Amino acid sequence: MSALAANTLPPESTLLRASSSKSRQQTRAMAEPSPQVDADTTLQQRASVLFRAAENELHRHTDQLFARLMIVQWLAGVAAALWISPQTWIGASSQVNMHVWASLLLGGLITGFPVWMAWKFPGLVVTRHVIAAAQMLTSALLIHLTGGRIETHFHVFGSLAFIAFYRDWRVLVTATAVVAADHLMRGLFWPQSVFGVLTASPWRWVEHAGWVLFEDAILMVAVRRMLQEMQEIALRRATLEGSNVEIERQVVERTAELNKTQAELLETSRLAGMAEVATSVLHNVGNVLNSVGVSAELAATKVREFKIDSLKKVADLLQQNSADLPAFLTTDPRGKALPDFLQKLAVRLVEPQQAILQEMAMLQKNIDHIKEIVAMQQSYARGTGVVENLSVEDLIDDSIRINAASFSRHEVNVARDISPVPQLKTDRHKVMQILVNLLSNGKHALDRCEGDRLLKVRAVQNQEGMIEISVTDNGVGIPPENLTRIFSHGFTTKKQGHGFGLHSGALAAKELGGTLTAYSAGKDRGATFTLTLPLEI
Repeated sequence: MSALAANTLPPESTLLRASSSKSRQQTRAMAEPSPQVDADTTLQQRASVLFRAAENELHRHTDQLFARLMIVQWLAGVAAALWISPQTWIGASSQVNMHVWASLLLGGLITGFPVWMAWKFPGLVVTRHVIAAAQMLTSALLIHLTGGRIETHFHVFGSLAFIAFYRDWRVLVTATAVVAADHLMRGLFWPQSVFGVLTASPWRWVEHAGWVLFEDAILMVAVRRMLQEMQEIALRRATLEGSNVEIERQVVERTAELNKTQAELLETSRLAGMAEVATSVLHNVGNVLNSVGVSAELAATKVREFKIDSLKKVADLLQQNSADLPAFLTTDPRGKALPDFLQKLAVRLVEPQQAILQEMAMLQKNIDHIKEIVAMQQSYARGTGVVENLSVEDLIDDSIRINAASFSRHEVNVARDISPVPQLKTDRHKVMQILVNLLSNGKHALDRCEGDRLLKVRAVQNQEGMIEISVTDNGVGIPPENLTRIFSHGFTTKKQGHGFGLHSGALAAKELGGTLTAYSAGKDRGATFTLTLPLEI
């Protein structure tokens, strides 16, 4: 048992190394940040950046707001010195006195520097502290100009509310310190200027400072709430930006995939179109080969009818009597009959000879037809992607010729209505791919049609100067629900269809700068497919 355990259990050192390795892997896994942690950190960093940017914009905007406000306050202080201070300080007579000069000069000094800071260095920490101190000094000046009226003290509370626009509690501390120092100093040395009385308690400034601190407490709570809202907004913006980036990334990936799929689809459609043309060509060649086979069989039959055995017998007879041939031809009954026999044999050989010559002529014609079909297909294959000047009539005739055997076999009558139109400068192969497919589809639509089977091909130049080639059949028609799907990839109503033809035709028409559209009045009422092409790609 111990031997078995020794053979099956790993050595102790191996277990220790495995345990140590596992422990290191766990430690490394704990030390390495997960993708989710990295994403959260990035989100928080971006939210912090957005928050700082919004905060800086708020500070800049508030600096400029205070710059305009302080100019208005300065002018209001001058007006107060002219119309209020004289009556408040020295009775009912108004005159230019020291208060006017104080409002003009001291007010200008208090206003000028913070206004310059606001326009020159908006958004800086020092700028808003300077503005806060200057705003409180402006309140002190207005209180002085109004003789310490209690109503003017509300300017302090209003100023604090405006300063809270910065959403920076430290600025409120600066403003409060300035107010408390002003009330303390003037309450001790010039109480009439701040409280409107000649004498006042040295601790009255504490009362005013208490009310200011009360408002500060309320404003700081509001500032804190507003800062939290700004942070939440920044976090939402950062999240939205991240979502937009992810969406854009996915859009780029999906667009690349769609472009790749479209390229593959175009190649597949092109090959399918080429296969469609090749199938039509091979079908026509097969029909011609049937005629070639018939002609060859007839020629062989006529050859077998030749009287070769009779000629061989005549040759053998002449060979046997070659020693005295004149005597044989004049005295021997068989020799005397030879001229008449040869004449009759020649007459009988003329008929099969003429028949063979006729079949050979037909055979040569069919071979030439095969060469023409193959040469035409080769010219289209070589012309793929080549832009050239093409005759619309020739394109239509060639497309009809490729399907000619199929039209003849299915008793389809093809009518052409081609108006005089300019030449097209386009890709021959793509146009042929579309037209051959439309004609083939038209033939299939007529397979179940009873009565005359008519396929009409029409070419005109529309009002926009583009060429319109339409293929109209009086076949099974297209239901309204299929008109919106007929150009979709893979959609087909034919049992053996693959759904490439019309889709590839629509894509090819778009590549050529044109369109491919379909119209049908309904089931069993025929259909019209219209290919619209510009005169030049």
